[in-house]
Amino acid sequence: MRVLYFDAFSGVSGDMTVGALLALGVPLEQLRAELQRLPLSGYSIDCERVSINGIGATRFSVQVHDHSAHHGHHGHRPFRAIRALLEESDLGAAVKEKALAIFAKLAHAEGHVHGIAPDEVEFHEVGAVDAVVDVVATAVGFTALGIEAAYVSPLPLGAGLVRSHHGPLPVPAPATVELLKGYPTHLQDGDGEMVTPTGAAIVATLAQPAAPMLQIEAVGYGAGTRRLIDRPNVLRLLLGEPATVSGADEMVLIATNIDDANPEIYDHVIDRLLAAGARDVYLTPVHMKKNRPGIVLNVLCAESEREQLADLLLTETTAIGVRYHPVKRKVLARESITVSTEYGAVRVKVARSPDGRDNVAPEYEDCRRVATERKVPLKSVYQAALLAYLRN
Repeated sequence: MRVLYFDAFSGVSGDMTVGALLALGVPLEQLRAELQRLPLSGYSIDCERVSINGIGATRFSVQVHDHSAHHGHHGHRPFRAIRALLEESDLGAAVKEKALAIFAKLAHAEGHVHGIAPDEVEFHEVGAVDAVVDVVATAVGFTALGIEAAYVSPLPLGAGLVRSHHGPLPVPAPATVELLKGYPTHLQDGDGEMVTPTGAAIVATLAQPAAPMLQIEAVGYGAGTRRLIDRPNVLRLLLGEPATVSGADEMVLIATNIDDANPEIYDHVIDRLLAAGARDVYLTPVHMKKNRPGIVLNVLCAESEREQLADLLLTETTAIGVRYHPVKRKVLARESITVSTEYGAVRVKVARSPDGRDNVAPEYEDCRRVATERKVPLKSVYQAALLAYLRN
């Protein structure tokens, strides 16, 4: 399971997020190719390596050349137009879903602030071409890196005023405050706008407010455009695997009985639960009242994630209630190791059993990706990864 942590000591914005994703290894040419699937023109993207307070970082930029971009760009566009632009694009399903979710979250926040329906919200600064590019590029980066869960640190909200289409607004902007409800923040921390509406929408859609135990694999720094006196203006993204120490811990088991849902939904629901931080999700077939066949949907999670995951269950399924209780578990220490095979690099999960033996399991998603790229049987990649681990 690949996990991303937003270490946002200098806040977060769209361009900083994309810059940090590029620094983690997402190729710029892949971003260009994916963005060409959008019915949007009149812009170009680029990145450069810069030094911020001695830290090497990647600065991502969007240059708008033509203000007559498709769908009538004049510095603003309504949410319904952005939604149509994304839905009509040739973007992959995962990228499209993430980008739509980010803009939908922002539309609801802006609508709440202005007292209008989300569809009627007109994005001004955030609706410009560069912000659309930032959001879609973020979705591309998350998908390319195989990120299954993301978390964010407490956010500095800054102070002062910021210019907007509506006139001067307090920092943080009203939409930013709306988006970050439930997220730990530091008020009056930093000079000026530290978290932009685009940055807030990204973390509110894709990240949970927590600090996970993480086995770090890579670090990427995305550069901001302003110079800050009291800190380096960079966003640090940490990429890795969940770190598990051997021993016992306490979790919560959420369960609900369902006998009236289309079984096609379960794949989507399970993916959403795991992305939101569930440690395990499984289905148990049961017979319910009136002898109906049904499913018990079980979710294992930390206590801090209980309410959010319960709400997700009630939103995404036909369940009208859930039950939960504390459970104790004993877990083995585990780590993720990357091995080199004749087909390519594959991550292998290793857990040490009480008798000192290793339980070894190649990562399925890595094996599937390599098998698809090299056009070889999945089982061959799986066996090669096991053999490479044993040889080393």
